[in-house]
Amino acid sequence: MSNSTNKESENKDRLSDLPDCVIIHILLLLNIKQAVGTCVLSRRWKDMWKHLPALILHKSDFRTIKIFTKCVSKVLSLRDSSISLQSLDFERYNCRCEPHILKTVVNYALSHNVQQLGLYVNGDIAQIPFSCETLTHLKLSIHNGIGHETLFPKSLDLPALTSLQLENFTFCVGDNDCAEPFSILNRLNNLFICDCTVKGTETLCISSATLVNLTIYNNSNDYYKIELCTPSLCTFAFCGTPCQSISASDVSSLKHVDIHAEAEVVSYNLGPPMFLFSWLLEFANIESLTVTVTTLQVLSLFPGMFKLNFPTLGNLKSLRVEFDEIQYKLRMLLCKVKLLTVESGEETARIKKAFELGWEPSPIPVGMVEFLLQNSLRAKVDYVDGTKRPLRPRRL
Repeated sequence: MSNSTNKESENKDRLSDLPDCVIIHILLLLNIKQAVGTCVLSRRWKDMWKHLPALILHKSDFRTIKIFTKCVSKVLSLRDSSISLQSLDFERYNCRCEPHILKTVVNYALSHNVQQLGLYVNGDIAQIPFSCETLTHLKLSIHNGIGHETLFPKSLDLPALTSLQLENFTFCVGDNDCAEPFSILNRLNNLFICDCTVKGTETLCISSATLVNLTIYNNSNDYYKIELCTPSLCTFAFCGTPCQSISASDVSSLKHVDIHAEAEVVSYNLGPPMFLFSWLLEFANIESLTVTVTTLQVLSLFPGMFKLNFPTLGNLKSLRVEFDEIQYKLRMLLCKVKLLTVESGEETARIKKAFELGWEPSPIPVGMVEFLLQNSLRAKVDYVDGTKRPLRPRRL
C-alpha cells in the first residue's frame, strides 16, 4: 500500500461515516451544550443535534443564566419538529424561572407529543395547562419561593399518564371535604409524592383503581390523614418522618411494604411510633416487610407495645431488616428512655458509658423481631447492610 493511500486512510472522517442512529445515540450521551457544539465538526454533523428525540436542558451545564436561556431558545426554535419528542427534562433551580420561559418550554413539549416530561424549577406553574394525549411520565419538582405554596393543578387532561412524581405540592380540599387529586388519572400505575401537604382539610385521599406502586417521602412534621382507596396497590414504600395516619380499607392486593423512618426525634414524642404501629395494623395481610433499624428503634418508643394485641402480619413470608445509621439525637433519646427503667446507679453508669462509646442502644431492640413475627413464625428473616441505599431518587 502506498504512502498516499495510508495518508488518505488516516485523514478519513470515520465519525461522519457512522449511521444516523449511531450519531444520535452519541449525541444523547452529551449534555445539550456539547451536543449543539458538535455542529462545527463537519457538514454531516452540522444539523444532527436538531434530530434529537430527547432534550435535557439543565442550567447546571452552563456558566450563566443568560447563556442557558439563549441556548434553550435556540434549541426549541431550531430543532426539527418532524422528529418525535420522546422526553424533555428542564431544570433551573438556582433562581426563579420567568413565567414566559417556563410556559414556552412546557408548551413546546406538550405540543410536540412528548411522552416523558420533567420540570425541576423555582417558579409558578399555575398558568400552565397540562393537557396532552401522549404524556405517560410526568415529574414535577416546583419551588415557588419561601412562604408561597405550590398548588397542585386542579385540571389535568392527561389520559395516557401512567407514572407521576411530585415534590413540594399542596393538595387542596375538594367537593367531598378531602383532597383527592389523582382520581381523574385513569391509567396511573406509579405514584411518588415527596414533601407534599394538604390545605383546607386534614385528609389526602389517594384514590385510583389502577395504582400499583406508591412511594411517599416526608421530611416535615405536618400531620394529615392518608386514605388509600387503591384496590390494585401491590407495593407501598415510605421514607422520612412518620407523622401521618393511614387508613387502608381498600388495599386487598398490597403485598410489599418498605418503611425507612428518619424521625428527627428531639423529645419523647409518641406520634411517630404510634403511627408506625398503626400502619402495621392497617397492612395486616402483606407478604413481605422491609424495615430499617431506625424504624424498629422508633417503633420501640411506643410504650407497652409488647403487651398490646397484635393480630396482624399473619401472611408474612419475608422480613428484611436493613442496618442503617442511628442518628445521635435518636440514640440519646433511646438511652434516656432506657435509663427511666433502671433502678441501680451501677447500671445507670454502665449504660451512660456504653452510650459514650457508641455501644448503646443495641442496633435492634430486644424482642422486636419476635414481636413482628409472632403470627408468622415461618417467615424468612434477612439482615442486610442498608447504609448505602439511597433515601430517595437523586432527582425526581
